[in-house]
Amino acid sequence: MSDAVYQKCINPDCASTYGVGESLFACPGCGDLLDAVYDWDKLFVPDGLAWFEKRWATRANKLDFSGVWRFRELIPFCSEEHCVTVGEGQTLLQQNDPVGEYAGLSAGRLHLEYEGLNPSGSFKDNGMAGAFTHARMVGAKHVLCASTGNTSASVALYAHACALKCSVFIGSGRIAYGKLSQALDFGAHTIQIIGDFDDCMRQVKRVCGDLNLYLMNSLNPFRLEGQKAIMFRVLEGLRWQVPDWVIVPGGNLGNSSAFGKAFAELKHLGLIERVPRLAVINATGANTLFDLYENKGVRFNGGQVDNAVVDGYYQKLNETGYRPHTLATAIEISRPVNLKKCLRALEVCNGVVREVTDEEIVDAKAVVGRFGLGCEPASGASVAGLKKLRQEGVVGPDETVVCILTGHQLKDPNITVNYHKDKQGPYSNVPVEVENDISAIIKALGL
Repeated sequence: MSDAVYQKCINPDCASTYGVGESLFACPGCGDLLDAVYDWDKLFVPDGLAWFEKRWATRANKLDFSGVWRFRELIPFCSEEHCVTVGEGQTLLQQNDPVGEYAGLSAGRLHLEYEGLNPSGSFKDNGMAGAFTHARMVGAKHVLCASTGNTSASVALYAHACALKCSVFIGSGRIAYGKLSQALDFGAHTIQIIGDFDDCMRQVKRVCGDLNLYLMNSLNPFRLEGQKAIMFRVLEGLRWQVPDWVIVPGGNLGNSSAFGKAFAELKHLGLIERVPRLAVINATGANTLFDLYENKGVRFNGGQVDNAVVDGYYQKLNETGYRPHTLATAIEISRPVNLKKCLRALEVCNGVVREVTDEEIVDAKAVVGRFGLGCEPASGASVAGLKKLRQEGVVGPDETVVCILTGHQLKDPNITVNYHKDKQGPYSNVPVEVENDISAIIKALGL
């Protein structure tokens, strides 16, 4: 397998390659991002996606039960004995007409991919199945991550399952307690840095580089390999039909990057005839991708990204002391590490980027909760983004759309409770307080 799988720099002017057994999270030659790359001619690939259905009958095998590794022929960087799983990927693709009507779609057109059913309650578990598998391959003993919450919870869970030491860096006051409680409960060594996620990310990269520790953030190309499986399950849920649109919240841009790579590979292999369009949704308080892509015209351009524009943008953020701020803390990131890979995904999928306000996010989240599945605030961005794209006429009413719900509603219960009890929006469900009296209670029931 070694000559069929390798790591490659995404910068076309460098394009350096490295072995799959090396623990690298940036190209040693130029410092750019790395991909896991496959020589598919040397690997077994089924002749159709329906081939994977046979594993529905062999779920007693833990790899066939996993919603990542049952597609292992499409993520073939490892041998089966290295694969790590804690049962991730038992997720739900729900067709939902009431939420679709809210967003402006015709009946039968909206599907919600609910990643909150993963063991740690978010999509991150898909990526950790891949990253911890690679960590096992290279003999890692200590894993680290920077996190807004979900990553720390997932890393801590998988580290415990693998008996690895785990440290997580979080920003001061910028993590939902539902997520922090998981990292603490699962035994992570939690370090709170005075700063935001971007500060934590900068420090964790330096620590991993200086001490040769294993980085679990989505700079890790093998984490993104695991996250490709989200799209494999979406296609599975649609009976292998490609949707017209996939809409995903944008934070560190790992999901959008992984989705683009998944569709590019499936198209190359002839397993799908076309790729869907991709929409990435920022919060207005953390809108770097939107600003760079839609306002400043930055594109992947076959790998020739205009780095001067990006570097100048980040320099201005530094000079002004800008800090992102949104209620959707999972996407509260102003310097997304996977920017270039996301730009590539937007190129592959003829994508668009939009921004939505916190008010639009929590309203959409409340609608999802009322008519579908409770989700974390960041998940509401995908539905809010769809609503905006419908209003603009970018998405047609009869197109098939998949919105990614990234995490469980109990990840950030304070946002939910405050929205309802403080009547913050038109979908608030205000609790009623009454005297401890049967007449008052009956009156409150409206009976």
